[in-house]
Amino acid sequence: MVVDKQEFGVNGLLYTIRSASIADSQELSALRVQIDGETENMDREPGEAFIDVPGFERIIQTDTESPGNLFLVAVAHNRIVGYSRCEGVNLKRFAHKVEFGVCVCKEFWGYGIGKNLLKQSIEWADAAGIKKMTLSVVETNEKAIDLYKRLGFQIEGILKNDRILADGNYYNTIIMGRFNL
Repeated sequence: MVVDKQEFGVNGLLYTIRSASIADSQELSALRVQIDGETENMDREPGEAFIDVPGFERIIQTDTESPGNLFLVAVAHNRIVGYSRCEGVNLKRFAHKVEFGVCVCKEFWGYGIGKNLLKQSIEWADAAGIKKMTLSVVETNEKAIDLYKRLGFQIEGILKNDRILADGNYYNTIIMGRFNL
Protein backbone atom coordinates (compact mmCIF):
# COMPACT_ATOMS: atom_id res chain seq x y z
CA MET A 1 0.00 0.00 0.00
CA VAL A 2 1.14 3.55 -0.67
CA VAL A 3 0.30 6.46 1.65
CA ASP A 4 0.72 10.21 1.34
CA LYS A 5 3.97 11.66 2.62
CA GLN A 6 3.97 13.62 5.87
CA GLU A 7 6.38 16.34 7.02
CA PHE A 8 7.58 16.56 10.63
CA GLY A 9 9.69 19.00 12.61
CA VAL A 10 10.93 17.73 15.96
CA ASN A 11 13.70 19.25 18.09
CA GLY A 12 14.93 21.31 15.14
CA LEU A 13 15.06 18.37 12.69
CA LEU A 14 12.84 18.43 9.60
CA TYR A 15 12.05 15.04 8.13
CA THR A 16 9.56 13.33 5.85
CA ILE A 17 7.82 10.01 6.24
CA ARG A 18 6.69 8.46 2.97
CA SER A 19 6.07 5.11 1.34
CA ALA A 20 9.21 3.31 0.23
CA SER A 21 9.95 3.19 -3.50
CA ILE A 22 12.03 0.79 -5.57
CA ALA A 23 14.65 3.57 -5.89
CA ASP A 24 15.25 3.29 -2.10
CA SER A 25 16.44 -0.33 -2.30
CA GLN A 26 20.21 0.25 -2.38
CA GLU A 27 20.11 2.74 0.48
CA LEU A 28 17.86 0.45 2.54
CA SER A 29 20.16 -2.54 2.06
CA ALA A 30 23.13 -0.62 3.49
CA LEU A 31 21.06 1.10 6.19
CA ARG A 32 19.75 -2.19 7.58
CA VAL A 33 23.29 -3.48 8.16
CA GLN A 34 24.30 -0.15 9.75
CA ILE A 35 21.38 -0.07 12.16
CA ASP A 36 21.88 -3.72 13.15
CA GLY A 37 25.39 -2.74 14.27
CA GLU A 38 24.26 0.28 16.30
CA THR A 39 22.01 -1.39 18.82
CA GLU A 40 21.15 -4.73 20.36
CA ASN A 41 17.45 -3.86 20.13
CA MET A 42 17.26 -5.48 16.71
CA ASP A 43 16.92 -9.24 16.20
CA ARG A 44 20.02 -9.44 14.01
CA GLU A 45 23.71 -8.75 14.30
CA PRO A 46 25.32 -6.77 11.46
CA GLY A 47 25.17 -8.69 8.20
CA GLU A 48 22.89 -11.46 9.47
CA ALA A 49 19.86 -12.14 7.29
CA PHE A 50 21.34 -9.70 4.75
CA ILE A 51 18.86 -8.34 2.21
CA ASP A 52 20.50 -7.26 -1.03
CA VAL A 53 19.18 -4.64 -3.46
CA PRO A 54 17.03 -7.09 -5.49
CA GLY A 55 15.65 -8.44 -2.19
CA PHE A 56 14.53 -4.98 -1.11
CA GLU A 57 13.12 -4.34 -4.58
CA ARG A 58 10.94 -7.45 -4.23
CA ILE A 59 9.82 -6.50 -0.71
CA ILE A 60 8.92 -2.94 -1.74
CA GLN A 61 7.08 -4.16 -4.85
CA THR A 62 5.07 -6.65 -2.77
CA ASP A 63 4.32 -4.11 -0.05
CA THR A 64 3.26 -1.50 -2.62
CA GLU A 65 0.85 -3.90 -4.31
CA SER A 66 -0.57 -5.53 -1.17
CA PRO A 67 -3.38 -3.73 0.64
CA GLY A 68 -2.31 -5.53 3.84
CA ASN A 69 1.32 -4.36 3.82
CA LEU A 70 2.97 -0.98 4.37
CA PHE A 71 6.63 -0.01 4.00
CA LEU A 72 7.53 3.50 5.20
CA VAL A 73 10.83 5.37 5.17
CA ALA A 74 11.90 8.44 7.17
CA VAL A 75 14.05 10.89 5.20
CA ALA A 76 16.18 13.64 6.78
CA HIS A 77 19.00 15.62 5.15
CA ASN A 78 18.18 13.88 1.82
CA ARG A 79 18.89 10.39 3.15
CA ILE A 80 16.87 7.58 4.66
CA VAL A 81 17.41 7.53 8.43
CA GLY A 82 14.78 4.99 9.46
CA TYR A 83 12.05 2.74 8.20
CA SER A 84 9.14 0.59 9.29
CA ARG A 85 7.07 -2.22 7.86
CA CYS A 86 3.67 -3.63 8.50
CA GLU A 87 3.35 -7.10 7.04
CA GLY A 88 0.06 -8.91 6.78
CA VAL A 89 -0.70 -12.57 6.19
CA ASN A 90 -2.68 -13.92 3.26
CA LEU A 91 -4.40 -16.61 5.34
CA LYS A 92 -8.07 -15.74 5.95
CA ARG A 93 -7.89 -16.52 9.67
CA PHE A 94 -5.14 -13.92 10.08
CA ALA A 95 -6.20 -11.37 7.45
CA HIS A 96 -7.29 -8.96 10.20
CA LYS A 97 -3.76 -8.34 11.50
CA VAL A 98 -0.28 -7.10 10.62
CA GLU A 99 3.11 -7.35 12.29
CA PHE A 100 4.95 -4.06 12.81
CA GLY A 101 8.71 -3.52 12.91
CA VAL A 102 10.76 -0.31 13.03
CA CYS A 103 14.37 0.84 13.09
CA VAL A 104 16.04 4.25 13.19
CA CYS A 105 19.71 5.27 12.85
CA LYS A 106 21.16 5.90 16.29
CA GLU A 107 22.26 9.46 15.43
CA PHE A 108 18.58 10.27 14.80
CA TRP A 109 17.16 8.89 18.05
CA GLY A 110 15.26 11.49 20.06
CA TYR A 111 13.49 13.15 17.13
CA GLY A 112 10.26 11.15 17.30
CA ILE A 113 11.03 9.29 14.07
CA GLY A 114 10.13 5.86 15.46
CA LYS A 115 7.03 7.28 17.12
CA ASN A 116 5.88 8.99 13.93
CA LEU A 117 6.55 5.90 11.81
CA LEU A 118 4.37 3.96 14.25
CA LYS A 119 1.66 6.63 14.35
CA GLN A 120 1.52 6.71 10.53
CA SER A 121 1.28 2.92 10.51
CA ILE A 122 -1.53 2.94 13.08
CA GLU A 123 -3.46 5.53 11.05
CA TRP A 124 -3.02 3.44 7.91
CA ALA A 125 -4.06 0.22 9.70
CA ASP A 126 -7.16 1.82 11.20
CA ALA A 127 -8.18 3.32 7.83
CA ALA A 128 -7.56 -0.01 6.07
CA GLY A 129 -9.79 -1.90 8.51
CA ILE A 130 -6.93 -3.84 10.05
CA LYS A 131 -8.02 -4.86 13.52
CA LYS A 132 -4.75 -5.93 15.14
CA MET A 133 -1.13 -4.84 15.05
CA THR A 134 1.51 -6.98 16.74
CA LEU A 135 5.20 -6.48 17.47
CA SER A 136 8.02 -7.94 19.50
CA VAL A 137 10.58 -6.03 21.54
CA VAL A 138 13.51 -7.03 23.75
CA GLU A 139 12.79 -6.38 27.44
CA THR A 140 15.75 -4.00 27.78
CA ASN A 141 14.26 -1.55 25.26
CA GLU A 142 12.20 0.24 27.89
CA LYS A 143 11.73 3.47 25.88
CA ALA A 144 10.14 1.52 23.03
CA ILE A 145 7.93 -0.46 25.39
CA ASP A 146 6.71 2.76 27.03
CA LEU A 147 6.00 4.29 23.60
CA TYR A 148 4.08 1.23 22.45
CA LYS A 149 1.97 1.31 25.63
CA ARG A 150 1.23 5.04 25.16
CA LEU A 151 0.00 4.29 21.64
CA GLY A 152 -2.40 1.57 22.75
CA PHE A 153 -0.32 -1.62 22.69
CA GLN A 154 -0.60 -4.12 25.52
CA ILE A 155 1.75 -6.87 26.59
CA GLU A 156 0.30 -10.15 25.38
CA GLY A 157 3.10 -12.49 26.30
CA ILE A 158 6.73 -13.01 27.14
CA LEU A 159 9.15 -15.35 25.44
CA LYS A 160 11.50 -16.19 28.30
CA ASN A 161 15.25 -16.34 27.71
CA ASP A 162 14.53 -15.77 24.04
CA ARG A 163 17.76 -14.07 22.92
CA ILE A 164 21.39 -13.76 23.89
CA LEU A 165 22.94 -10.30 23.86
CA ALA A 166 26.62 -9.29 23.70
CA ASP A 167 27.04 -9.63 27.46
CA GLY A 168 26.33 -13.38 27.13
CA ASN A 169 23.12 -13.18 29.14
CA TYR A 170 19.66 -14.32 28.08
CA TYR A 171 16.85 -11.78 27.74
CA ASN A 172 13.09 -11.99 27.30
CA THR A 173 11.21 -10.91 24.20
CA ILE A 174 7.96 -9.10 24.92
CA ILE A 175 5.07 -9.69 22.52
CA MET A 176 2.71 -6.71 22.27
CA GLY A 177 -0.52 -6.12 20.43
CA ARG A 178 -2.98 -3.34 19.70
CA PHE A 179 -6.55 -4.34 18.90
CA ASN A 180 -8.88 -1.82 17.23
CA LEU A 181 -12.58 -2.67 17.27
